[in-house]
Amino acid sequence: MDNSKLDKDMTYDVLIVGGGPAGLNSALYLKRKGWNVGIIAKDIGGQVIDTSTVENYLGIPAISGMGLIEKFVEHVKELNIPIGEFITVEDIKMSDSTNVKEILTDEGTFKAKSIIIATGSKPRKLNVPGEAEYSGKGVAYCAICDGPLFAGEDIIVSGGGNTAIEAAIDLSKIAKTVTVVHRSQFRADKILLDILEKSENVKFKLNTQIQEITGDKMMTGINVLDKDENQSYTIPASGIFVEIGNLPNSSPFKDLIHLNSKGEIIVDKFGATNVKGIFAAGDITDSPYNQIIISAGEGATTALAVNDYLNSLK
Repeated sequence: MDNSKLDKDMTYDVLIVGGGPAGLNSALYLKRKGWNVGIIAKDIGGQVIDTSTVENYLGIPAISGMGLIEKFVEHVKELNIPIGEFITVEDIKMSDSTNVKEILTDEGTFKAKSIIIATGSKPRKLNVPGEAEYSGKGVAYCAICDGPLFAGEDIIVSGGGNTAIEAAIDLSKIAKTVTVVHRSQFRADKILLDILEKSENVKFKLNTQIQEITGDKMMTGINVLDKDENQSYTIPASGIFVEIGNLPNSSPFKDLIHLNSKGEIIVDKFGATNVKGIFAAGDITDSPYNQIIISAGEGATTALAVNDYLNSLK
């Protein structure tokens, strides 16, 4: 049998749905514990591959997002863990056997005694002209990840919630100027707004709708509409951080797994969901912080919990 491919006839000890840091690290830990592990993923890497430079992963001073994922995958493949890539998971069903779950995909059904859901989330987009064209060329979605690349530049933060204001606070320490653009009024906590308003290099544009991101080879600015004055104008900038939230990739599991109001999977401190034998880790969960190193750590924690669960079945 080709050990590099998933086997539909096998009942795995654990199948991991998702190929980002949480999923890859949980696979690594469980394989080292001696379990029969497989990975099902629509794509490998998740949001990390869209990060131009990672400078806050311990032990690796600076690396591209793609470069970091390549290191992760290389490590996993050394253990001969089968990875089913470009597979879309549609549902999870409990089989007749109480300890076996069935993962329904567009390429058939796979079976496992336990499952880790690590499908992550995706940034909410502005959906304006130029956003896709200049993604990674000035358009970014993670201030912590990509902020240092814009040191000394004029930059924009799009959003009005706590995430956007926290991003603007961090960016104001390194940028030449920060312009916060929001289509209505701020929803952020007053204490955060008070901190930001003390920064002399920060400007605010409320009731301002972003209509287009412009540029040449790189982004050079945004076209906006002042809704109060009904006037359009351009804000020059080297970059824009879109901080309007994330969308968890949880829709295939909503009828089985408990989700919070944001669509995130609710887990306990071990990564366990409300369904026995089904766990979750990384950005898909209700964990308060979304960072590469946190997701990888949660993958390890959840893997150790799954190890205990599988041992209990024996």
